[in-house]
Amino acid sequence: MTAHQPVAVFDLGKTNSKLFVIDGDGNVIAERRTKPVWRVHGDIRVLDDAALFAWMENELAQSVEAHGVRHVTFSGHGCTFALIGDNTLRHPILDYEQEPPASVADRIDTLIPSFSETFSPRLPLGFNYGRHVLWLADRDPRTLEATDAILAYPQFWCWKFSGRAVSEVSYLGCHSHLWAPLADDFSSLVDGQGWRSKMPDFAAAGSLLGTHQVTLGDGSTVDVYVHNGVHDSNSALFYYRSLGFDEFTLISTGTWVIIFNQACPLDALDGRRDMLANVTVDHAPAATIRFMGGREYDVASDGWTEHISIAAIEAVIAKASFALPSFAAGGPFPDFEGHFDGPPVSGEDRAAVALLYVTLMTDLSLDLIRSENDIVIDGGLVKAELFAPMLAALRSQTVFTSANPEGSAFGAAALVFRQAGLRPFSNETEKVRPADIKGLENYRREWRRRVEEMHSRSPDATLLKEKMG
Repeated sequence: MTAHQPVAVFDLGKTNSKLFVIDGDGNVIAERRTKPVWRVHGDIRVLDDAALFAWMENELAQSVEAHGVRHVTFSGHGCTFALIGDNTLRHPILDYEQEPPASVADRIDTLIPSFSETFSPRLPLGFNYGRHVLWLADRDPRTLEATDAILAYPQFWCWKFSGRAVSEVSYLGCHSHLWAPLADDFSSLVDGQGWRSKMPDFAAAGSLLGTHQVTLGDGSTVDVYVHNGVHDSNSALFYYRSLGFDEFTLISTGTWVIIFNQACPLDALDGRRDMLANVTVDHAPAATIRFMGGREYDVASDGWTEHISIAAIEAVIAKASFALPSFAAGGPFPDFEGHFDGPPVSGEDRAAVALLYVTLMTDLSLDLIRSENDIVIDGGLVKAELFAPMLAALRSQTVFTSANPEGSAFGAAALVFRQAGLRPFSNETEKVRPADIKGLENYRREWRRRVEEMHSRSPDATLLKEKMG
């Protein structure tokens, strides 16, 4: 590719899927969005992949016509896979937010490797996608028998567009139970189930896989180069490394708040608290902690989308209204159901409590992951005006936010540009000025006391004070 050729990036989220056209100077010159459809298929929920593919093909054709796009790649949310056999999808793509029946879970969960091997915590639903592969094999063994390739979600779309099936390490290494980071190889689950032959050869994220023929409005065709995709949060991590950040903590936000700190030793990870080792696009383990912060905010705030004022924050702090974990599955407090404590709140006040909750959960997670270096915040929560300033007020570290909140898409583009030796992106992060909010530190102290008391009642728990020693 040349320095002037734009790249189309499909950034595929669970709730929103987006297309970004990024030019050779690192600018977004076009953007489109859609919502993927998750439909009922018998007794399970699955992706309407045909509808999403039609949208993607249409948008790619328009990008080729309008902007001269000749390269396309994919960044995808975690926990999702596709089974391919005889050049077709052998089973609809599962929605990861569904739990196998208890009788099935009892059988398949005994097959899961130890945390010390995979650094994948045992999570509910399909948050470990190897567990959902086991579920499909249990539902009908013929499904796996007819499968030639188990593809991670971005690699499914690479296959749809290029016809080539490959594996990619950042997605396999994302709490799938399928990867052993220290061995840099597939886990014992893969070999124990006889799946190694179904795992395609590896290709680096961003590498060229083949071409896709795009039909334009006048009936003519153009070949677009298809580049291997990447796990979305790992893509964001690569993007900020490409800007020159080295020893730093990344807070990648969206439906999930995912916090990477490669300075944290792996032996500090507690799988019972949704701590794990991700794997970077270059095969390096990366200590991680996560919770479903975007989803939790939506639930706790009752869907609030308006501005939240400092006055509202200070008002709920003064009246000691708290939100306590957890309002979604996973996270550091998986054994507890989210609830409010203290005087009741509604409207903007409820949203203020919800924003404080997400901020304090992030702050606590940073302590658990032993973050003491610079912090970069990327993604949807950057748009919540007070999230970063409140977090900066609670930390002794320097906090940056990205001028571009779409780090996963930019990372995917940077991986494509890297193949051609190009580095078009410049560091446009901004240092965050800590918020001056009356009572915030005392509110944090009381919130910590309450969650520590909760956590001490968990049957498997180690007290927060011991963990953060």
